[in-house]
Amino acid sequence: MSEEQTVSLIDILEEDEELEEEASAVLAGSDSDHCSYPQGYVKRQALYACNSCRPKGGEAAGVCLACSYKCHEGHDLFELYTKRNFRCDCGNKKFTELKCKLNPVKEEVNALNKYSHNFSGLYCTCSRPYPDPDDQVEDEMIQCVVCEDWLHGRHLGRVVPDCVELQEMICESCMNKNPFLWTYAAHLSGKPGCSSHLSGNYREEAAPSCRLKELRAIGQQRSQSGAVFWPSGWRSKLCSCSTCKDDLSGADLSFLLDESDTVLAYENKGKTNEQRQPGHDPLMSALDNLNHVQQLEIIHGYNDMKTELKDFLQRFAEEGKVSLGVRFFA
Repeated sequence: MSEEQTVSLIDILEEDEELEEEASAVLAGSDSDHCSYPQGYVKRQALYACNSCRPKGGEAAGVCLACSYKCHEGHDLFELYTKRNFRCDCGNKKFTELKCKLNPVKEEVNALNKYSHNFSGLYCTCSRPYPDPDDQVEDEMIQCVVCEDWLHGRHLGRVVPDCVELQEMICESCMNKNPFLWTYAAHLSGKPGCSSHLSGNYREEAAPSCRLKELRAIGQQRSQSGAVFWPSGWRSKLCSCSTCKDDLSGADLSFLLDESDTVLAYENKGKTNEQRQPGHDPLMSALDNLNHVQQLEIIHGYNDMKTELKDFLQRFAEEGKVSLGVRFFA
């Protein structure tokens, strides 16, 4: 039997633990107890859109993590992961029948908030929900660092690399809206492989007055189609001369010069917050905000899932397809 067919219980548990850590990092980066509205347009935070509170044909709105727990308990929520520079809408003019329980005094609208079809529970260029009950194809969703939409890997127009170094993606649409990015992409090691350094023609040490102008003069070309995956630290390679800063500001892309804007930086902040508060688990905080009946339903559901998983793995073990952790203890 080939190695590819062997799945250990340890592998499953480790994957589950990784997913839980990722979810905890996302939640721990935001405040689960206090509405974020007083903080203004938060640099990055976990957000939700409430389908229950939005009237048919109503305007898009987003609520912070704490409001999703305190004000929208039991509602049909669209999880938006994280968004940048957003101010909580909970209870403002967009909510005709709801007042925020945590911070009821708010302006009618947050004029600087940006909304997309994500706030209607739709994602990608295909504008489909996620998970999609009509889509039987297993595929990962990847977030564009510019528009912050989530796209199916198969709709990116290129092969998704496996390398952990390639941590950020810009979709083809955003690349075409900001064509100067193609110049930078041409000078990164943009092959489908794992390289995370700039090409040999990129002379950062020369400290040119305008890095972008120098790159254009070199004239290196690459195919201007499909999404672009950027190597770790790529933002620090962008030109920060006064002209480029003004251009980025005019295109509303100043955040590209900020390394702390990345989702990775946000998640690391969440992990640090968790370490500082070892007794506080944002996932358990969410459970605490449910009523007794809902808590019992989740607990029973979790126990049922464990039983079904055990039976599922046992069948595979009897067929010799699953190792139940013998290699771990060997």
